[in-house]
Amino acid sequence: MMQSKELRVYGGIKLYAGTASPELAQKVADYLGETLCGRDIVEFPNENLFVKLHSSARGQDVYVIQHTASPVHRNLMELLILLQTLRLDSAARITAVIPYLCYGRSDKKDQPRIPIASRLVADIIQIAGADCYMTLDPHAYQIQGFFSVPGDVLNASSILVDYVKDNLRPYLKDPVVVTVDLGFAKKGRNFALGIDAPIAFIEKRRVANDAKAQALTIIGDVKDRDVVLVDDEIDTGGSIAQAVNLVKENGARRVYVAFVHPIFSSDASERLAALPVTEYITTDSVPISIEKREPFGKRLTILTVAPLLGEVIRRAHEGRSVGQMFNE
Repeated sequence: MMQSKELRVYGGIKLYAGTASPELAQKVADYLGETLCGRDIVEFPNENLFVKLHSSARGQDVYVIQHTASPVHRNLMELLILLQTLRLDSAARITAVIPYLCYGRSDKKDQPRIPIASRLVADIIQIAGADCYMTLDPHAYQIQGFFSVPGDVLNASSILVDYVKDNLRPYLKDPVVVTVDLGFAKKGRNFALGIDAPIAFIEKRRVANDAKAQALTIIGDVKDRDVVLVDDEIDTGGSIAQAVNLVKENGARRVYVAFVHPIFSSDASERLAALPVTEYITTDSVPISIEKREPFGKRLTILTVAPLLGEVIRRAHEGRSVGQMFNE
């Protein structure tokens, strides 16, 4: 106990949550044995937001939990205003805990006259008051370079790997892990290694500046095998639908889909539920409404990232290694 106190530079942990992830924030608080700090978040008739803390955060080690998925701009502004409020209240250290970070796909200038929006988001999070940040499985890991403050970019895919290994692996016939595109190849290899299975890849090409992409071919063997399709997020479900149909056309037996972020834009739930998929496995990095869960019936498994976030918060607060959690 004395050693733990000596490691702490700041005051006690203070957990705050926006309105985006109340259930996840409460699970993190329960894991840490803490309570969520009170705050008011009010939207005026002109859509401006007002934030007021119920108690002082002066000198404290503060963590603000807020994803930035839909409604993206409302959730992002809540996060920014919460961060600034805590900065003006003289919090000692402020960490933005962002389970899902918006604009992750706008990570490079790969054509003329376009922005790098993820760099802009990183800048405004820091300007608002964040001393550190945490996030889970960004679409492009190079966005770490857009932040000039320390950060923990965590791999929640390990939670999916453990679930598949412990609950599905003994019952899978000649399983093969398939990545939805070549950009996910490295994380796909880690997933395959984690469940002791070979890997295959789907080659696809994005054909316009929208959410549409065309799956072209599969590299590897899926015939008469159980397939675990893996990706970082599902948005509209278009890429996954193409991937499922492609592996089935190539002779796959049962198909499982594992992904971290359930964005589920538009009619994604209905589109996914109509596919010949045995089970969808995801996390609560983004909450899924009852209406979006219903079409899946019992085929949707939601794993919580709360222990992962909670343990990293604890270690950050106590000045202990986060890498040791992953044997790094």
